[in-house]
Amino acid sequence: MSQFFQIHPENPQARLIKQAAQIIRSGGVVALPTDSAYALVCQLDDKGAVEKLRRVRGIDDKHHLTLLCRDLSEIAQYARVDNVQYRLLKATTPGPYTVILEATKEVPRRLSHPSRKTIGLRVPSNLITLALLEELGEPLIGTTLQLPGDDHMLSDPDEVRERLEKQIDLVIDGGAGTLEATTIIDLTGPEPVLLREGRGDPAAFGL
Repeated sequence: MSQFFQIHPENPQARLIKQAAQIIRSGGVVALPTDSAYALVCQLDDKGAVEKLRRVRGIDDKHHLTLLCRDLSEIAQYARVDNVQYRLLKATTPGPYTVILEATKEVPRRLSHPSRKTIGLRVPSNLITLALLEELGEPLIGTTLQLPGDDHMLSDPDEVRERLEKQIDLVIDGGAGTLEATTIIDLTGPEPVLLREGRGDPAAFGL
């Protein structure tokens, strides 16, 4: 049975953020709000937790997972970022964008795309998620919360609790999310490529 924390979206309670971080450090899979739909997240280098996350979400190891980072400097630890990419990221983070970049050796091999050695990264603007990332001191690995067979993403914390309380370790209620995913931009080539249009305006990348 999962725990259920109600955390204030503008003034996250430090006590609950610390408890949530401890659950993640102990191998927990957590549902939390972002600046788009809710997401499922776990600790970056916890193989068992990552496998559990994939099972709940119904995805295999070919599906890109995303690193949720605190800021642009943390992105640069896990991905190779040139000057052009840096300027684009500086203009769009934090925000509802996921960018695909070439992974560095800091990223566990099982988390980068097996054939291309790329990784999806984002800096969310949600204050609960940012507070949790700050408490952990490292990125979270995550994926948009859309369950097998569903044609919509989950954005209502009560529905998340009802459907997942026996499968995950914590649901963070930070208020209703949106039904939109992030916009995904591939920055690994000479020009940005739009892979999925979502909540973020692709015009910010010249698209």
